[in-house]
Amino acid sequence: MIHQSAVIDSNATIGKDVSIGPWTYIGPEVEIGDNCKIASHVVIKGPTVLGKGNKVFQFSSVGEDTPDLKYRGEATRLIIGDNNTIREGVTIHRGTVQDQGETIIGNNNLLMAYVHVGHDCVLGDNIVMTNNAAVAGHVNVGDWAILSGFVMVHQYVHLGAHCFIGPASFIYHDVPACVTVSGSPAEPRTINREGLKRRGFTLEQISLVNKMYKMLYRRGMGLDEALLTISELGDDPVVTMFVQSVQQSTRGIIR
Repeated sequence: MIHQSAVIDSNATIGKDVSIGPWTYIGPEVEIGDNCKIASHVVIKGPTVLGKGNKVFQFSSVGEDTPDLKYRGEATRLIIGDNNTIREGVTIHRGTVQDQGETIIGNNNLLMAYVHVGHDCVLGDNIVMTNNAAVAGHVNVGDWAILSGFVMVHQYVHLGAHCFIGPASFIYHDVPACVTVSGSPAEPRTINREGLKRRGFTLEQISLVNKMYKMLYRRGMGLDEALLTISELGDDPVVTMFVQSVQQSTRGIIR
């Protein structure tokens, strides 16, 4: 159902079985996939693509121009996948031509109230961003990452898959996969053991993650030495994931 007070531009594309609440604005070059539910008082501007089954709650602003001072009105995009929940007051900005020109959000993510996703960010799948968490421009967030309330992430930071960021933490450097960090500035604390259990990792794999964490953070090794020692643990997928998240760091990892 589309409420009669909603304003939908003639150049927007609306899929099947989409509901749009009162006083919502859907701008030109917006594509909304099937079975999406858009609440009241939402603003969605384009070029923006929403996949299927997304829920956008009231007072969210999706696909707005970035406030980046270099932005000059270029036709950049926001691409959102399927089955995401975007709660009250969330802000998500499109990309800039200084990067790839796209902000990308994957599938099955939960963005709680007042979350901010800056320009040119890339979010994977199954991510939880708790109330008031904010990621600046060009941030990359891996699958299954959890950002607690009031977390702030500096631009260009990479957060590894399955990492956990504690409440009110400031993140200035990259976080390896499966690691728990917290503080201001954030420091490594332990592995995300409970998260790995919930996602079906075996006890052997969790033990491997714990060994890698200790080699990286608790044995006084330099980074190259730690990675060499970790590589001797074998080719289990968790080892590959952990090592790649460290090797692909562009800002240096939290240590």
